[in-house]
Amino acid sequence: MYANKTIGEFLRELSSGAPTPGGGSAAALSGATGAALVCMVCNLTIGREKYKAVESEMQTILAQASSLRDELLAAIDADVAAYGVVAAASKMPRGTDEEKAARTRALQAALKAATRPPLDTARLCAEVMGLCRPVGERGNVNAVSDAGVGIAEAEAGLRSAALNVKINLGLIKDPDFVAEAQRMLNGYLAGKAELREAVLRTVEAKL
Repeated sequence: MYANKTIGEFLRELSSGAPTPGGGSAAALSGATGAALVCMVCNLTIGREKYKAVESEMQTILAQASSLRDELLAAIDADVAAYGVVAAASKMPRGTDEEKAARTRALQAALKAATRPPLDTARLCAEVMGLCRPVGERGNVNAVSDAGVGIAEAEAGLRSAALNVKINLGLIKDPDFVAEAQRMLNGYLAGKAELREAVLRTVEAKL
C-alpha cells in the first residue's frame, strides 16, 4: 500500500516512468496533507484555556478531519488499482470483431470505475476545504498559517482530482454517465475559489 511507504519512496515511484502512482494519487496525497493540517490546528487548540469556548467545536472538526485524512490516504491506492484495471482491459485481444467488442465493453466499464477514485478524492478535498474556515477563524492563532496551507493543499487536491475525472470522461461513451459525473464534479468545485480566498484573507490578517 502506498499509504505505508515513506515519502521518499512514494516520490521516487511518482517520478519514474511507470504509469502509477500518478496524478490521481498525488491529488489524494495533497488532500490528505490538507486534512492533516486541519488536525494539527485542532490539536494545538484543544486543551488550551484561551480556546475553551471552541474546544467542543474543535474536537468535532478533529474527528471529521481525521476521517477525511484516512479516506484520502486510501484513495491513493484506489487510484492505482483502478488504473490497473484500465491497463488490463486495454491489453485485451482485438484480432476479431468479437474480441474488439469485448475489449470495448471491458475498457468502457474500467474507465467508468476509474472515474470513481478521483471523483471521491474531489469530494473529500472539498470537505477538507470546508473545515479550514472554522479552524482559521477560531483555532489557535499561533497555528493560523497551517490553516492557510491546509486549504491550499486541499484545493490543489480538489483541482488535481478534477483533471483526472475529466480525462476519463473524455474517453467514456455513455453520455448519461458523463453528464452525471460532470454534475457531481461541478458541485464539488462550486464556490471553492471564493472559499480559498476568504480563508487566506482571514489567515493573512492574523499573521
